[in-house]
Amino acid sequence: MSKHLIAITVNGEAQSMEVPARRMLSDFLRDDLHLSGTKRGCETGTCGACSVIVDGEVVKSCLSLAVQADGCRITTVEGLGSGDALHPLQQSFMQCGGLQCGYCTPGFLMASCALLAHNPNPTVDEVRHGLSGNLCRCTGYTQIVESVMNAAEKMRGN
Repeated sequence: MSKHLIAITVNGEAQSMEVPARRMLSDFLRDDLHLSGTKRGCETGTCGACSVIVDGEVVKSCLSLAVQADGCRITTVEGLGSGDALHPLQQSFMQCGGLQCGYCTPGFLMASCALLAHNPNPTVDEVRHGLSGNLCRCTGYTQIVESVMNAAEKMRGN
């Protein structure tokens, strides 16, 4: 099995590691870097639990090879907050009840973070569209959308 040396930045920390050519990015993050917030859900790209941000864009890490991330900047859910301070999205998900069992939450947080980075003042319809690649089996999505809208307001300073 061939291996490749990759150099990436994950949550602001430079990483260099040799990985098998067919190693999925989700497995690399979870098993090699021990970042268990990235969930393995459907492993077909349908549920979004494995979503991470790669160079500013949401990526389903179960569909991407680790070698494809060579030279990229990756943010996982562990990289949202700083120290003991939660990211406004994490605060809003807690405050508005946007999380239930928590399995899908990291993917929703990452998709929401990318959405708000590109559109800091989204409408409810834009939030729903931006999160359409993520599935939750516990809620009707109302509280998740409210959480994102609340975080957007906080982040704008309103």
